[in-house]
Amino acid sequence: MKNPILVENTSYTFSDYFRLTAPLKEILNYFGYRLQRQSYHLPHGQAVIDNSATLLKNRWQETLPYIELANEMARREFLIAPVLMEVIRYTQAEISVEYPLNVTEQLKGTLDYYLTAATHQCLVIEAKNGDLEKGFTQLAVELVAIDQWLENPTPCLYGAVSMGNVWQFGKLDRPTKLVTQDLNLFRVPADVEELLQVLIGILTLTE
Repeated sequence: MKNPILVENTSYTFSDYFRLTAPLKEILNYFGYRLQRQSYHLPHGQAVIDNSATLLKNRWQETLPYIELANEMARREFLIAPVLMEVIRYTQAEISVEYPLNVTEQLKGTLDYYLTAATHQCLVIEAKNGDLEKGFTQLAVELVAIDQWLENPTPCLYGAVSMGNVWQFGKLDRPTKLVTQDLNLFRVPADVEELLQVLIGILTLTE
């Protein structure tokens, strides 16, 4: 007999899903959602990125050889936070850090970075232990939680999981309950300008 994905009457936080060994497809199916993996055409902003992106890239290239990035705090402060601060400059999005969310006993915890601008949102989480695949599992579950929590009619929810130097995006189509894992990866500092345009595009969608 197949073991259940989740144990009944047991409380789960978002970080617990990072540690589950069950395939993401089965975890999503448990909540009534589906999974697909493909290269996805992500939104791109129309903002003209000034030389701050180049300055940021140059600063990383000069300083990263001297920064020990083996722990989560270092990756968040030196790699993820600078990207999000640039996004805020261009979108005036509000950002909540360690945002608490409690939807059900199986969908609760804190969101690493939750950006909101007008009617659009973007979730960004850090991949614990440098594990991008398990990090995406956690991201997908958090998108499910946001879907069940939000009352606005936004048809799509976007999120990204980051190891600091590598980013991967996901999308949840709310009407069809379909989670798409984008197969493309964005590398920092090499792809920082394109990464910024994607994040800006998500937060300034006109749909």
